[in-house]
Amino acid sequence: MKKIVDYRKLLNVGEAAELQELKTIYRSLMKTWHPDKFQDSAEAKLEAEEKSKTIIEAYHFLVSIAPETRNQSFGEYTITTTTSNIADFEYKSQVLTVHFLDGNSYEYFDVPKEVYRKFINADSPGRFARRHIFSNYVYRSLSRLVATA
Repeated sequence: MKKIVDYRKLLNVGEAAELQELKTIYRSLMKTWHPDKFQDSAEAKLEAEEKSKTIIEAYHFLVSIAPETRNQSFGEYTITTTTSNIADFEYKSQVLTVHFLDGNSYEYFDVPKEVYRKFINADSPGRFARRHIFSNYVYRSLSRLVATA
């Protein structure tokens, strides 16, 4: 997904970036781009505010899809995807959002349109998703984001 690639490029990290590395880079960039450092010019301060917002968004997004974060919630994820039925779903720009009856919601990234078509046309979308989506695409919990926000 372009968003993931752009955020990794912004923070200058690879796919295997660990949480501690993300945190260190994030802090370093925020020290550089903090708006309080740009008191001389209103234009420079405005640019720094925009840049810092983007850095914050990128950091939180990359933390939410980091392998360590997913490993911490893997048990809960497995229970949801194997025992709960799908309540609703939506697909936009190769991002499939699945809402489960147990209240959890997950976003799956880089899901091709063809896989989505097969998903919605399957006799059992839940079974199709368990076999072809839940373990094959990068995901993040939306429920956890709401809970921590």
